[in-house]
Amino acid sequence: MRLVSVTLAGLLIAGTASAQRAETISIVGSSTVFPFATKVAETFGETTDFNTPVIESTGSGGGMKLFCAGVGVDHPDITNSSRAMKSSEAETCSANGVEFTEFVVGFDGIVVANSNDAGVLNLSRAILTKALLAEVPNADCSAYEENGAMTWADVDSSLPATKIEVLGPPTSSGTRDAFEELVFETALKDMGCSKDMIKKASVREDGLYVEAGENDTLIVDQLAANPDAVGIFGYSFLANNADRIQGANIEGVEPTFENIAAGDYKVSRSLFFYVKNNHVGVIPGIAEYVIEFTAEEAFGPGGYLEPIGLIPLPEDQRIENADKAFEL
Repeated sequence: MRLVSVTLAGLLIAGTASAQRAETISIVGSSTVFPFATKVAETFGETTDFNTPVIESTGSGGGMKLFCAGVGVDHPDITNSSRAMKSSEAETCSANGVEFTEFVVGFDGIVVANSNDAGVLNLSRAILTKALLAEVPNADCSAYEENGAMTWADVDSSLPATKIEVLGPPTSSGTRDAFEELVFETALKDMGCSKDMIKKASVREDGLYVEAGENDTLIVDQLAANPDAVGIFGYSFLANNADRIQGANIEGVEPTFENIAAGDYKVSRSLFFYVKNNHVGVIPGIAEYVIEFTAEEAFGPGGYLEPIGLIPLPEDQRIENADKAFEL
């Protein structure tokens, strides 16, 4: 294991809280990666002599901000993310002396779900774009017009005349970033919109799209209680609540484990976490935790993360990430 020196000031221990923090891995970031990281942390705590890592669901963007802010016990060791780190975030890390290693741990679908008490929605990326943007493009995509759609039937007559009520991720969420890229940008490109037009697109703020925070479990609870509402979140929350909610078909494809793994369900993305190299060998157990996460018994086919919704990477990518873990 590579030992990395850290300035004494950066890891100065003062008091019981700091001493405890210096013995416990701190993890922040994505609500989508949170259930997988939590399962790994619990297993790690039960099967090793290290403390169980403390994990906080801050959203991918919020996690990156905390992670890249600096080195030392006041800053987290690992950040989970449902998108790749942005160049601006990498620049912030560099400016603050943060060195990091990126790990890809699996695939995830972004689902659009509603209560089992309602009908299954048959949607497309174009329908979602026309329902959720503040302004929609005109016929030749030369300009935007105010979005007057208030019901799903206003967008597509085959859909129910139910008020559009979508509970979705906030701007701090990697799921929001990925959804906008995979749904809005793709649909607008297909409509013939230019890059400049796509950049101008924004989510509606008239109450029909509600930023529901970083706790996807609460969104699931709200969907179960309100059959008219629709929610947007990672596939694992659908898989673990199939007795209460159901996923919409997108372009005629159901959001199942098999369809996401095969690449047939197009609204899907990779999941990541980033390790602060500066803390490896200083905060106990970081390398060992990463080795646990990237073990075949965890993130491989049939591993203990698969039943809670993680879709495994191809074998060559799993090997690549496991090798990086042993190089920390």
